[in-house]
Amino acid sequence: MDVLQLMDEWGPEKVVAVSDRRTGMKGVLVIDNTARGMGKGGTRMSPGVTVAEIARLARVMTWKWAGVDLFFGGAKAGIRFDPASPGKEAALRAFARKLSNEVPREYVLGLDMGLTERDAAIVQDELSDRGAMMGAPAQLGGLPYDELGVTGFGVAEVADELMSLRGKRVAIQGFGAVGAAAAKRFAELGAIVVAVSSVHGAVVDADGLDVARLLRLRAEFGDLVVREYGSGAVQVLGAELRVPCDVLVPAALQDVIGADLAKELDTALVVEGANLPTSVAAQEVLAARGITVVPDFIANAGGVVAAAFGMDARYSPFPVNPATVLDAVSAKLRANAAHVLVEARNRGTTPHVAARELAQDRVLAAMKLRGRVA
Repeated sequence: MDVLQLMDEWGPEKVVAVSDRRTGMKGVLVIDNTARGMGKGGTRMSPGVTVAEIARLARVMTWKWAGVDLFFGGAKAGIRFDPASPGKEAALRAFARKLSNEVPREYVLGLDMGLTERDAAIVQDELSDRGAMMGAPAQLGGLPYDELGVTGFGVAEVADELMSLRGKRVAIQGFGAVGAAAAKRFAELGAIVVAVSSVHGAVVDADGLDVARLLRLRAEFGDLVVREYGSGAVQVLGAELRVPCDVLVPAALQDVIGADLAKELDTALVVEGANLPTSVAAQEVLAARGITVVPDFIANAGGVVAAAFGMDARYSPFPVNPATVLDAVSAKLRANAAHVLVEARNRGTTPHVAARELAQDRVLAAMKLRGRVA
């Protein structure tokens, strides 16, 4: 791939590729736009990581920080390595060492797919810097936002702001950190979770799933939760997207809902828990059908709100109060989602277009003030 082809009027400003012969690790850091602050975004580990994927996600982070009006810049990092490998720690340490020029001065790592709170602790240890990665365990003074479930919590709060959830049916694709936390909060808010899925398939029950039991099984069996819960009644992956429901939450991977599938969805509201789960064509189809879609960088921004608290306190001896973070996530995301939908109606566009335009206006203003554009 020609990296120069990734660059447009917004970024990326910097792309750094690294490798390590001993572990076989290959990785990339993309710093997209720092007009509103230093680069901050998650770090994912997967055998299939690509430069284009990380650049695309770094751009999402640019809009996400600007969308919630917090002052950091868009960035993302990726490690091409199997997170289930026994060599994970060595590869992670190698990745951190190779980026020691950029981390944490220009970019601070965060948790994403394939990495855990303990991995954040490993990076901090390797670089001898508590501020090198967010999401470390509370025992090390970190704010473990995956453990707190801030992203999924925020997704449910957004849905509740737009549609009182008591008695409403919710289907969730993905039962990882985001999907599981969302299910927990949906249940607390009185919703009925009728479907969840993992890579092993989907479990569906129109009368409602036992969320507490699902969470217990996930803690014990991980992605096999659906098989353990379903007792042989596991449906094919994708069934959860077609279940009649009031709220649909795609909280797995990107590019799962295209135009054809958008024509089949039987829901009133789509709240994007994953990054980039719907295509532009799908968004237009859903808008034409009267189905409201809350964009990813608005709906799943609970993680960046929590990360902002973590960044503010990363060298402080005083721990962050999790209740303060959850209150801020709720207030910020509820207000932001409502504002974006009003803007979409006023502008006659989809919520994605309206949200992106709002974010772009903020980034462009910062770029002009810094003299980066005329």
